[in-house]
Amino acid sequence: MPPDRDALPLAHLRVMEAGSGVALAYAGKLFADFGAAVVKLESPEGDALRREPPLVATGDGGAESALFAWLNTNKRSVTAPPAASGFDVLLEARPPGARGPEAPITALISWFGESGPYAGFAATDVTCRALAGVFTGTGPAEGPPSMLGGIAGAVLGGIAAFNAVTAALLSGAPRRLEVSIHEANVTVAEYQAAQGLTHPEVDRRHGVNRFAPTCPLGVYPCREGWLGVTVVTPAQFRAFCEMIGAPEVGRDPRFVMGIDRLRHVTELEALFVPRLAERSAAAWFEEALARRLPFAVVPDMATLLATPMHRARNAFGTVRIGDAAFEGPTLPQHLTRTPPRAGGTAPCPGAHDGMPLPPRVAPVPGRSTGLPLAGLRVVDLSMGWAGPLCTRQLADLGAEVVKVEARQYPDWWRGVDPREAFFTDRQYEKDLRFGVLNRNKAGVTLDLSVPEGAALLKRLVEDADAVVENYARDVLPKLGLDYPALAAERPDLVMVSMPAFGGSGPWRDARAYGSTLEHASGLPSVSGEADWPPTTNQLAYGDPVGGLNAAAALLTALLHRARTGEGQHIDLAQVECMFPLVAPWIVAQSATGSPGPRFGNRHPAQVPHGCFPCAADGWIAVAVTDDATWQGLCRAIGRPELAADPALSTAAGRRQREAALEAALSDWTRRRTADGAMAALQAEGVAAGALRWPTGLYHDPHLRARGFWQPIDRAFLGPHAQPSAPFREAGRGPYAVRRPAPTLGEDNAAVLGGQLGLSPAELARLEAAGIIGTEAVPVTARKTRAAVG
Repeated sequence: MPPDRDALPLAHLRVMEAGSGVALAYAGKLFADFGAAVVKLESPEGDALRREPPLVATGDGGAESALFAWLNTNKRSVTAPPAASGFDVLLEARPPGARGPEAPITALISWFGESGPYAGFAATDVTCRALAGVFTGTGPAEGPPSMLGGIAGAVLGGIAAFNAVTAALLSGAPRRLEVSIHEANVTVAEYQAAQGLTHPEVDRRHGVNRFAPTCPLGVYPCREGWLGVTVVTPAQFRAFCEMIGAPEVGRDPRFVMGIDRLRHVTELEALFVPRLAERSAAAWFEEALARRLPFAVVPDMATLLATPMHRARNAFGTVRIGDAAFEGPTLPQHLTRTPPRAGGTAPCPGAHDGMPLPPRVAPVPGRSTGLPLAGLRVVDLSMGWAGPLCTRQLADLGAEVVKVEARQYPDWWRGVDPREAFFTDRQYEKDLRFGVLNRNKAGVTLDLSVPEGAALLKRLVEDADAVVENYARDVLPKLGLDYPALAAERPDLVMVSMPAFGGSGPWRDARAYGSTLEHASGLPSVSGEADWPPTTNQLAYGDPVGGLNAAAALLTALLHRARTGEGQHIDLAQVECMFPLVAPWIVAQSATGSPGPRFGNRHPAQVPHGCFPCAADGWIAVAVTDDATWQGLCRAIGRPELAADPALSTAAGRRQREAALEAALSDWTRRRTADGAMAALQAEGVAAGALRWPTGLYHDPHLRARGFWQPIDRAFLGPHAQPSAPFREAGRGPYAVRRPAPTLGEDNAAVLGGQLGLSPAELARLEAAGIIGTEAVPVTARKTRAAVG
């Protein structure tokens, strides 16, 4: 039974969506599927996305895009501009000269933001992600880099817009926001940008399904099916080697750390690839579950849609437009009290012209005219990338975030090296990745495995609005710190849990990294060249995607709480957060019976399209989006005879000579730097983007002009640059990095003493007992402590 609209968390909102593009549509979809009255303003001929293949028959001889329909469920379509004053929110993607009046909260969504050298650039999802540093590390070592098609970049831009707007709604103050899809995608590359400064191997291509700084990480053939494998820690490598019957390899001192294993990848793959081929992927996965290894079966689209666990969690819902019906991903923000609609109907153009909007509801009471989330308190129990990225977005927006670690088990992004020197030299304070993910937060240590530590956490939660955690499913219940226990301390608490496959079902205890989530989403099955194995697209795609979605879920629940006083638990299956990135192929599979061919760096409709070599080992992404752009490309490369050839005037004609056109374009790009070629093509209106290495983003002229990299200093790290949030107040600089990431237990006195009122003597006693402290406990001492306990 679909939820009543009035019971949905955003039912009190009126939102107008003006312009076109996937990022705009996905931001609107988040509002609409959570109950807001979303009005889509279209031209009389309809949004250009309506013509995006595959098309489905809608009745009366008409056809509409299945992808468009999925993006626009539960919205209204009008072709005459309604009065902006009747709306709470305007999602605006029209160019500056075409914009109309604004709403109290207006979000300007564009590829590159409102200022900077790229602000007027022609762009596609691929050329934007190229400039964001997403592609350079993927593909054959010799190139070209592998560029995932689809809508992944725009989906992240849409989530960023939604997060900025929901935070503004919580503040209760009018705001004019600016959202950069480009900067939202830099979030995907910031891991490599940070680690590449000290580990050059991260800033290199190592081959298809190979990524620094660990090994193995990729997709491997089995007797039946494909297995996604990710091994990071020394303990995981030992368990993997035992699983394949080679325990002696797991004990080899050459292979302790992932970067060492990558240097011996040919030797290691020669050993384990034949052994993996002895059993089915499903059999290996079942054993990996028992061994708590982060592996996954890599499904094709038909298998993904039929997976019983996803069906049980309503991960796919029916989408309708006209007479057509098929399935697409539902929103992954599984709010247990107020879940989103599962599917819905998309409107035909102008279907709601002249129809009245639902009655207005009283707005949420205001909180602050300063930073949007000022006054909000969040307890951060998460580690790694996804959870800390969620809480970082909240902290950037002004929330008071307290990160809780244990001396015995600090955040694993401080490092996983078990050797004694790692602790003696306090290397766990010197990892820039941790610094990037945990800025603007306070940090305390608490041993939650002892009653006094757990009791102190409960006291922190009493005064908190939200908790974010990504422990294994069984950890917090064993400690007496799961949602029911914490909600007893704070009944209106909003808590986000981030299990890989959700908190229910047969895979609820599966371990996963961001790469595991990508593998399980089926995305590798549609990426890469047709003759490649299923291709991993990024070191850990699922982590940033999960973090951004978790923030969206939490902010939605907080808006519901502000209106009703009700808290709730959020069961966020991180693998489901990947499904919107896979949506073009999911809806194609459901609507037509096939996801379509793998195109590699080519495009089903844009010709030529690809990644082309430049001088100085550079590469450039180029997309000829229509026939007029083809003429601009010919002018840019000085080939008037190609422009004059009638056989090449359409994409279909160019497809017949695609290889020759690619060769002509490559001959031109090879004689220019990537930035020089980009400038020449953009001058003619051709979408083109230099492929940035992640560390090269620090020097990108557009990001620097926009003040995206903010300087800061921190103990053990020294001066370094922090990336900004992908949204800002329009006409201003980015939200400030107000403080560096905390050293271990840095704020014990300020939080446990100042906030909870513990005396210096009590703090000293807790430190003497090992419940709090400022130095990590070495692995060997942890084992001794456990044995004594």
